[in-house]
Amino acid sequence: MADRKIPIHIGIIPDGNRRWAVSKGLDNLKGYSKVDYNHLESLLLEAKKLGVKYVSLWFFSTENWKRPKIEVDFLFNHFLKNTDKLLEGCLKNKVKVRHLGRKDRLPKKVLDALDKLESETCGFKDFTVLLCVDYGGRDEILRTVNKVLSLGVSKIDEDSLRNLLDTKDIPDPDLIIRTSGEMRLSGFMPFQSVYSEFYFPSMHFPDFKPENLKEAVEEYSKRKRNIGGN
Repeated sequence: MADRKIPIHIGIIPDGNRRWAVSKGLDNLKGYSKVDYNHLESLLLEAKKLGVKYVSLWFFSTENWKRPKIEVDFLFNHFLKNTDKLLEGCLKNKVKVRHLGRKDRLPKKVLDALDKLESETCGFKDFTVLLCVDYGGRDEILRTVNKVLSLGVSKIDEDSLRNLLDTKDIPDPDLIIRTSGEMRLSGFMPFQSVYSEFYFPSMHFPDFKPENLKEAVEEYSKRKRNIGGN
């Protein structure tokens, strides 16, 4: 795909895990178990091979706290079970990790794991994974507005606001993929996605494989992006 446009930043909303489990006659939570490090590694390495520089993965939204406690606990425990492999893989493949989202409500073990991933991979420059944990677009904007107010600033421009977002220094997503056929962003990077291209495959995320990611990038490469111009 050397002669085609490659998105610099891909955002992934991994939807349909519970529906995948139900379709297989399994307990809801089994859908999350299917999405382990090996599954994510295959997608990330495919993105890296294609020339993508940033991949955002929305692991846990600010609205997910409303789910039953047993499900919330399962999600965080599943994340913790995979962090050692994730760190090992990132060090091996020179992948930088960065956390996007709130840090004041996460369990200490989860926050410590995120801090370790960030600190031990901070020296890598060529490919970055953005883990969106306790992240919501409206929440991000509200936190940013409060930062502005705390600075005593009476007027702010777009660039100054951008530099206070969780995604400061990160290019806006060129392509956002949401699996499971749902055609909405549900609060994923509303400020950053104004010129993003969208791709909504019908398959649930456990069935989303590297070849499907490649298809999404190929579809993106065929689109004409004016970004407000002629």
